[in-house]
Amino acid sequence: MSTGTVGWSAAEADTLANAVVSAPSVLNTQPWSLHLERYEALLRERRDAWLPYHDPKGRDRAISCGAAVPNLELAVRVLGRETTTILLPDPDRPELVARVVASAEREPDADERRAYAAIARRRSYRLPFAGTPVPADVLATVLRPGAVDGVRAAHVREAHEVNELAAMLEYAAVAQQRDPGYQRELSLWTIQDQRSHRHGVGVAGAALPSPSTLPWAGLARPRTAVPDQVTLARRLADETVLLFHTDDDTRLDHVRVGIAMEHAWLTLVSSGLVAAVQTQPLQLPEVRARLADTLVLPGPAQLLMRIGYPVGPVPRSPRRSTFELLRGD
Repeated sequence: MSTGTVGWSAAEADTLANAVVSAPSVLNTQPWSLHLERYEALLRERRDAWLPYHDPKGRDRAISCGAAVPNLELAVRVLGRETTTILLPDPDRPELVARVVASAEREPDADERRAYAAIARRRSYRLPFAGTPVPADVLATVLRPGAVDGVRAAHVREAHEVNELAAMLEYAAVAQQRDPGYQRELSLWTIQDQRSHRHGVGVAGAALPSPSTLPWAGLARPRTAVPDQVTLARRLADETVLLFHTDDDTRLDHVRVGIAMEHAWLTLVSSGLVAAVQTQPLQLPEVRARLADTLVLPGPAQLLMRIGYPVGPVPRSPRRSTFELLRGD
């Protein structure tokens, strides 16, 4: 690891890289690379992980890269350094998502240690939740505004909001189920034999619900029995669903959404909860516009997050090797 790790020991570089590769990403594409310079860590976007049907404008890729930023910051802090982060620091290098500068020595506080420990335990929980309600104090922490500039989360709970969300999820699932390009892309990025793919990218097939037990309407495949609006509304009413939104719709907004999402997710994991994120329905402009109107949002909807308690464990998705991450290929 001597190339691209200047000023960091091999153990430190491994700590940083493992934190970054553990971040969530669209279809587990892990669209980032990490370059380490003296007292700096540079997170770059990989343009080879392009999803023309799932993410034609690259919005989800930017959100995914944003999700890796808190993990990188926490890893630097548990190594005993303060951090200063600059997002999109160089207009001439658009692939550069963040520069995290390690500065004064200091011990991480208890909250940072808890959040860092949650990184390795975080999973995308796409199965039905247990029936235990989400504690009010945890929900209040996740919904608290101001953690990330320009990003807020709305709790979808009013009956008309839930019904409209259910209608839009059914509409999007059916549309994408009938899209051959979307289905081909989903198939290509779904790993059926996870034992032979311990390192790499793609969604673990074992982590997906069976076509007959889909809890809402995400990643619908050709044989999936998509729940109708009434069924979806009933399920959503029994769950806690958040919608992250922003005032504007720039690349910086998308990166910040990813940061806010990961902060929320690690908070949930630290409290014993799990989550699943869905962005695919929002790739349909009509769905995005209807949800913004229904919830009276000041700007565009960016992602949906279901949160709750797990019924059981789910497997960890495959990850790129730290060598590949640091090499950037």
